[in-house]
Amino acid sequence: MDLTIDTLGEPTKPSPLELSTVANDGIADFTPIDAEILLEPRRRGPAHHDISQQLELAFELAGPRQLNYFDGSELRAGITTCGGLCPGMNNVVRQLALTLWHQYGVRRIYGFRYGYRGLSRDTPVPPVELTPEYVSDIHLQGGTRLGSSRGPQDPAEMVDTLEQMGINALFGIGGDGGMRGMRAIYQEVCRRNAKISVVGVPKTIDNDLPYIERTFGFDTAVSVATEAIRAAHVEATGAPKGVGLVRLMGRHSGFIAAAATLAARDVNLVLVPEQPFDLDGDRGLVAWLRRRLNERDHAVIVVAEGAGQDLLQSSGERDASGNVKLEDIGLFLRRRIAEAFEDDGINLKYIDPSYIIRATPANAADAIFCGRLAEDAVHAAMAGKTGMVVGLWLNRFTHVPLDVVTRERDVISLDSAFWRSVVDCTGQPAVLS
Repeated sequence: MDLTIDTLGEPTKPSPLELSTVANDGIADFTPIDAEILLEPRRRGPAHHDISQQLELAFELAGPRQLNYFDGSELRAGITTCGGLCPGMNNVVRQLALTLWHQYGVRRIYGFRYGYRGLSRDTPVPPVELTPEYVSDIHLQGGTRLGSSRGPQDPAEMVDTLEQMGINALFGIGGDGGMRGMRAIYQEVCRRNAKISVVGVPKTIDNDLPYIERTFGFDTAVSVATEAIRAAHVEATGAPKGVGLVRLMGRHSGFIAAAATLAARDVNLVLVPEQPFDLDGDRGLVAWLRRRLNERDHAVIVVAEGAGQDLLQSSGERDASGNVKLEDIGLFLRRRIAEAFEDDGINLKYIDPSYIIRATPANAADAIFCGRLAEDAVHAAMAGKTGMVVGLWLNRFTHVPLDVVTRERDVISLDSAFWRSVVDCTGQPAVLS
């Protein structure tokens, strides 16, 4: 794995930021060009192993550089938001535009409408100019003022648009699909040897991008999901043999379901894509639920959307992003539980807050996080960094190559302390099969 960040050329333009290069002088510092943080801070291997032969992978630290590649007065910047809606998208757009405008003097900032469609020849609407007035209050709203879309566009066509408009810095706000699109644009830019900085800001509500500890929107999603779980618990305990069933996002990774479970502390069983489960049999879900109701007279179950797909009949269809369309595990479990307990008089309440979560404005923690991500994305582009995403590692903001971010998805390790805490919190069996 190569964590080297590509650059457009030698940075020679002094930064307009009034920062310091002297430690402890009461003025914030520039980030040194050689500042790094190790991927794995502990050295591994036998003590006698030659340390010089060990590969110490390290991320480049994010932050403003003393010398930039671009002059703000000459820069034309573009911003696009891709994929599903997520809390904080408007916050990132706003801070990108304001950092470019106020910190670096950039006056030509364009927002491409409806994701990568806005960069194609058949775009439904032209780009908008992102002035401070245009973005002044968009952070108070959920969703994205620029609009979004799914699905790939022709990279050559998109780079044609960038070159025709004179764009030399593109900021893409997206998740795994959005970052794959940014990688395709970056590869086309490299093929043409064009001097366009391509910088991603990681947006995935599932928090499943590899080598990035946290993506924006996740904290807000967990907060709203926690309220849905608490409502399910109230319903479940308010009736005899009450069952609250909550379906949450999580196509391939169950981080939202697991984290909301830890936050609410009212969940008795959480089902995630990483762990298969059986519906029937002595160790299946129905048998577990029957025992739970006999012992405690209520139960709260949380299921991530990608869990239990092997129990369903897949249509094999794909969405605009190329993902296999998931069958609805929440509705499936609601129906099967109701059928299994038809003669038992259970009171089943089903809650799916997914679209409420997606459209919610960012909470305070996410708003702060969005601002930092956007600022460091601008600093990276001004320094000529390209083919990268702003990440977070060991609580430090980093530069991560697009190739690394798009090679796999992050998932919950069932051997981890995190999942152990989830199982301890719910009291559920280690396996349900």
